[in-house]
Amino acid sequence: MTLYICLTLVMEVKQKSWKERLHDTIFESNTPAGKTFDIALLIFILSSIIVVILDSIPSYHERYGNIFLIAEWTFTILFTLEYILRLVSVKSPLKYAFGFLGLIDLLTIVPMYLSFFIAGAPSLLVLRVLRLLRVFRIFKLTHFLSEMSFLGTALKSGAKKISIFMLVVLALVIILGSIMYMVEGRENGFRTIPESIYWAIVTITTVGYGDITPMSTAGKFIASVIMLIGYSIIAVPTGIITTEIAMRSRASKSNFQTCPGCGEESHNENAKFCMHCGEKL
Repeated sequence: MTLYICLTLVMEVKQKSWKERLHDTIFESNTPAGKTFDIALLIFILSSIIVVILDSIPSYHERYGNIFLIAEWTFTILFTLEYILRLVSVKSPLKYAFGFLGLIDLLTIVPMYLSFFIAGAPSLLVLRVLRLLRVFRIFKLTHFLSEMSFLGTALKSGAKKISIFMLVVLALVIILGSIMYMVEGRENGFRTIPESIYWAIVTITTVGYGDITPMSTAGKFIASVIMLIGYSIIAVPTGIITTEIAMRSRASKSNFQTCPGCGEESHNENAKFCMHCGEKL
């Protein structure tokens, strides 16, 4: 019986095409090769981020600028090859390329090529930190991914409510800014309505830079009202998102098996097919 099972497993491995084996190595972490690949990838990502950060320090840039440049290009070429292999190993390259993880992978290599046309573009290479999200999948920390999934779903579900709320806030700061322009006037720093609206936004968000301050009694009273409104404004979107997260967490669970077709990872707990492209999981 044991011999039969071993032979069956060997036959299944042999029956896999090179694309399937490449997919298992690059996208999955449940095999020794896949886990080794992912851990090596994380090390490269961390190393590339450290190089970008150190290169931004003037004293280090003067001493080791050439070394940092060579290292940045080496990492970029490696990540470019990895991105191409990911496209090759999935059945629907376009769906992966325009998916969340595919766009992140692309954004982490584009800045270096943009450096030929835009000065300072390589500093955007710190976007590679987003690729560290893969650490949750590699080390089976799927409960963290589940919470992230709930957050994304909650933001989508509450987008209309938050948009309406933001429109109300926008109207409010325009009205209050215009009132402050009328009450305080140019002599107290409220030189234009846009500058007064800027002050209203800074005040209502409780940031309070202090570069513009009301001097009159009426202006101080209005400012006090805006500050009090600011606390309630902060609480509203927080309550909307929290409610949506609670509703979604009760409604469904997810598994994070990578789809061989499009490379997406978030699916319903007992899904047999990808919810994004229909490929069998």
